Amino acid sequence: MTATGTFTPRPGAAPLGRMIAAQTALETRMLLRNGEQLLLTVVIPTLLLTLFSAVDIVDTGSGERVDFLAPGVLALAVMSTAFTGQAIATGFERRYGVLKRLGASPLPRWALMTAKTGSVLVTETLQIALLTAVAFALGWSPHGSPVSVLLLLLLGTAAFSGLGLLMAGTLKAEATLAAANLVFILLLVAGGVIVPLSKFPEAAQSALQLLPISALSDGLRDVLQHGAGVPWGDLGILAVWGVLGLGAAARYFRWE
Repeated sequence: MTATGTFTPRPGAAPLGRMIAAQTALETRMLLRNGEQLLLTVVIPTLLLTLFSAVDIVDTGSGERVDFLAPGVLALAVMSTAFTGQAIATGFERRYGVLKRLGASPLPRWALMTAKTGSVLVTETLQIALLTAVAFALGWSPHGSPVSVLLLLLLGTAAFSGLGLLMAGTLKAEATLAAANLVFILLLVAGGVIVPLSKFPEAAQSALQLLPISALSDGLRDVLQHGAGVPWGDLGILAVWGVLGLGAAARYFRWE
């Protein structure tokens, strides 16, 4: 005999952790299915690492070229996913009303941002694994503490995520698309990723060193190429960018 109420529906929100996990998985699948995003986040960094390591195009100083290039390309991968890719995707979600609809769901808005951050971290893990394998195949010999590398990557992700969400939440989708790609190209050239900052005029070097991409690439290079300890200066710059970017995004982000 069936007990009364066994088949009675029980409407209500799922546990918060399950909602965040489901949204994170959805965001990750959407990102990995997007060919343009894969080009930006995977193909371009891999090609840059392979090309500039194999061909003497830029003078990277003494030692193997891949030892200089690999940390910078890892920093580029973080920027491409946490900043450029996230800004463009979130900007168009906002334009098409996706964020407005999600905002009306049981998923809290802070949990939606947590899911997006989780998706970025999953994608970065895949990127770093691929780029590390390619760099090892090219003869890379990394040094230094994995803990320092992890701190740099996490703070770099926070800094670029804040800036990406700020851009996506304040500009129109088309403007975000253009601005995010332009910033990506400018920081690729002037952020110490491929071209050493020492190649720029001394007057510009002090300003360029304060950029988040410069702090991330230089910090990773100090640890992985030179075996330095914790790069507190670079971590501090990334922390400031992270606080300012995430704080401004939380204050000025428009959901529709």
